[in-house]
Amino acid sequence: MKGRCLCGSIEVVAADRDEIGLCHCAMCRRWTGGPMFAVHAGKDVQFSGDTPAAYRSSEWAERGFCPKCGTHLFYRLVQNGEYALPVGLFQDAPFRLVEEIFVDEKPAFYDLANQTRKKTGQQVFEEFAPKA
Repeated sequence: MKGRCLCGSIEVVAADRDEIGLCHCAMCRRWTGGPMFAVHAGKDVQFSGDTPAAYRSSEWAERGFCPKCGTHLFYRLVQNGEYALPVGLFQDAPFRLVEEIFVDEKPAFYDLANQTRKKTGQQVFEEFAPKA
C-alpha cells in the first residue's frame, strides 16, 4: 500500500492489507475528530520525504503526523514497534471494516451498521498493554 499526507511531503509504504479496525477511545476521537479508522500494518512501514513528527500520547504508544500539514500518519506501539495507519492515507484501497475497539467508550450519538468483532478497553489492555 502506498499513501501520502495531505500536502504530499510525506509518503508512507506498507504491506497490502484489506482489513481495518476502528477505535472509539476518547483519545483517538479527540485526535481524529471521530473514531479512528486504521489498518494494522505491522512493523514494516516506511516513510519517505519529510520526517514525521511524533507525540508520545501514553506509556505504550506514540502518534505521528506531518509537521507541515498536520495529517495523522500513524499510531505506533512503543513496546513492539507495530503501526496502525489511518485509512485516509490510502485513498483507493478496498478495505473491509472487521473490528471495533474501546466500544465501551463509544458515544451514543453514532452507530455503525457493520457486523464487526468488538472489544472493550479492558480487553484491549489485556491483549496489548506492556506486561510488567
